[in-house]
Amino acid sequence: MIDSLLIANRGEIARRIIRTAKRLGIRTIAIHSEPDADMPFVREADEAVCVGPTNPAESYRNAEAILAAAKATGAQAVHPGYGFLSENADFARLVEANGLIWVGPGADAIAAMGDKIKARNLMAAAGVPVAPGTQEPVGSVTEAIEAAGVIGYPIMVKAAAGGGGMGMAVANDEAALRTEFAKVGAFAERMFGSGDVLLERYFPRVRHVEVQILGLADGRVIALSERECSVQRRNQKLVEEAPSPAVGDDLRARFLAAAVQAGEAVGYRNAGTVECLLDPATGEFFFLEMNTRLQVEHPITELLHGIDLVEEQLRVASGEAPTFTAVPETTGHAIELRVNAEDPKRFLPGPGRVTTWVEPTGEGIRVDSGYAEGTTVGMSYDSLMAKVIVVGADRDEAIARARAAVAGFSIAGPKNNLPFFAELLENDEFLSGDYDTAIVSRMR
Repeated sequence: MIDSLLIANRGEIARRIIRTAKRLGIRTIAIHSEPDADMPFVREADEAVCVGPTNPAESYRNAEAILAAAKATGAQAVHPGYGFLSENADFARLVEANGLIWVGPGADAIAAMGDKIKARNLMAAAGVPVAPGTQEPVGSVTEAIEAAGVIGYPIMVKAAAGGGGMGMAVANDEAALRTEFAKVGAFAERMFGSGDVLLERYFPRVRHVEVQILGLADGRVIALSERECSVQRRNQKLVEEAPSPAVGDDLRARFLAAAVQAGEAVGYRNAGTVECLLDPATGEFFFLEMNTRLQVEHPITELLHGIDLVEEQLRVASGEAPTFTAVPETTGHAIELRVNAEDPKRFLPGPGRVTTWVEPTGEGIRVDSGYAEGTTVGMSYDSLMAKVIVVGADRDEAIARARAAVAGFSIAGPKNNLPFFAELLENDEFLSGDYDTAIVSRMR
């Protein structure tokens, strides 16, 4: 097993990784920016190294500084968490070129899945269902209009190098396509360094369902269970639950088989997620993207299966077998709520100094948090402050525990979206389980 681990991240995911590493007797090294010096994850690590100023490009995305910190502290391995450099194939290669263990999939798999057009084509060749769309980058608005005539409106315009719900827009007609094609291309160039754009059929009523996979050290790829991720704002997730209320046994078997096919197509190792769009009317699903890292919502899978996915990641990276011999059965129902520093109506950022922070407790309630009283939520990093995760014997019990957890979570200082969750957990559409990715817009 790895004996020392540098966590190339911050906040709640850094604390989450530190917690498992300490349980396993692994020495932990945190990196941090200057304003993060007093954050909980820094205090909880065995060692900590400042890698730069506030700007992520000069700190959490500063590969040279991170590698220097790893060498200075004698770290054996690097865990990237999610976000920042976690899906950067060049960084993964640099880590390994410097004699360190990369706790994640191989750089080739990251690169293959990082370009959405190449990923689509690779998945289609492997027999994984993909939505109608372009097989090459669309070079001009004229090409886009021609392609849309074949695919059919409405059209999703997507940044080929995008991810995390960023760089996406819907066009319902040619005029909108002209506008959105230019906007998405410019955004993609600015944010991802590539202006390549692809087009896909847009499904007005669709559910977002994903499958957790794990590529084992012996070469096998296994699929755990699916997660429902349809409660979103601006194409970014707010709530996840598992199992999905929309997925029965037959559909689940097809989802898991496709996820394994996807992983095998790129020789996947370590934890990853195959994201799909599900048409609830027909039961058809289509590959959306593969996230080549640990997901924010991994705790609900952990609670369903009774495993620690960070430990499984570390075991794979160490060349060891998993903690289980057969895929663990699922038990109960789990829900995760992303507590963000944003107003609960328009979801606009609401940073600030935390003056009150009281986390909920109780049976079936878990909180993975990055902040505490006296810390400050700034504008330079993701707005995620904490994740409330609940598990119950069934969906009704999980919802009841989620309500109790929301009521018992007290935050003052930054704005927060706890009132939105209180509203959602009483919403008839959500309670029915028959909802889709437009549920938040209907609530607003």
